[in-house]
Amino acid sequence: MLRLGIDLGGTKIEIAAFDEQGRELLRRRVATPQGDYRATVETVAALVETVEQELHARGSVGIGMPGAESRRSGLIKNANSTCLIGQPLRHDLQILLQRGVRLANDANCFALSEAIDGAAAGAEVVFGVILGTGCGAGVVVRGQMLTGANGIAGEWGHNPLPWPADHERPGPACYCGKHGCLETWLSGPGLAQDFFEAYGRNLAADAIANQAEAGDADCQAALQRYEDRLARGLASVINVLDPDVIVLGGGLSNIARLYENVPHLWRRHVFSDHVATRLVAPLHGDSSGVRGAAWLWNEGGLNQTGIRKPC
Repeated sequence: MLRLGIDLGGTKIEIAAFDEQGRELLRRRVATPQGDYRATVETVAALVETVEQELHARGSVGIGMPGAESRRSGLIKNANSTCLIGQPLRHDLQILLQRGVRLANDANCFALSEAIDGAAAGAEVVFGVILGTGCGAGVVVRGQMLTGANGIAGEWGHNPLPWPADHERPGPACYCGKHGCLETWLSGPGLAQDFFEAYGRNLAADAIANQAEAGDADCQAALQRYEDRLARGLASVINVLDPDVIVLGGGLSNIARLYENVPHLWRRHVFSDHVATRLVAPLHGDSSGVRGAAWLWNEGGLNQTGIRKPC
């Protein structure tokens, strides 16, 4: 039987099909319909149907999404793709696809993939961070994905920026109704907005990184501010969770300088005489989300690939 993993992101929807041994058979990516819940659900269903027709097989469906499913109502909460909030996403997809569907936060899927056989393989405690359209994270301990009593384990992006300077208070408004959430500073749109407010120039996050590398002084200064804020945010995680490895994912994880500069900066905020936590780039890149989602249907133990199957 096929295992289908779907990464439902704010800008793109990606699907990948895997066989029982974990070999990737096919991958497709399309743009996410913006602000349109019904179109998003129909796009996901159409991707599944297209892949199954091409491979002449039916598959299990696991989805990583930007948010969480309420354990009380079954509706989506805490999604930076706000058209999903309050919607019965799993129910609607199950009706369209005529089968069970499993959902998990996209950062949880990313963290699971990298903890099992990715950049953090073998580590006891892994914190996997998504720095992209939004800003989230997942926690994996001894190969098991943590969700928590409220289904929000790892919701790092909606804590306030730690140790803020006066000019950082109260911080940008967040879709969640608060101000100064880490997501408003550390997401791609957050970096772009900080740059615009400082210099009056409209540049996307990837352009800021590229132009910083080319010597643009404004872009270099913006990345220095970003690195300092990321270091403060991750230091607060280290002080609470003390992970062995922190893996960065999402579009901003491609900024190579983060892996050297941020650990240097977080030392002043970590409550220890030495910081052993490693900050690493993802081994599977932007494939980790779909890989983790594909394994949501596994039940306990290990499969033939050695991938631990989350409960």
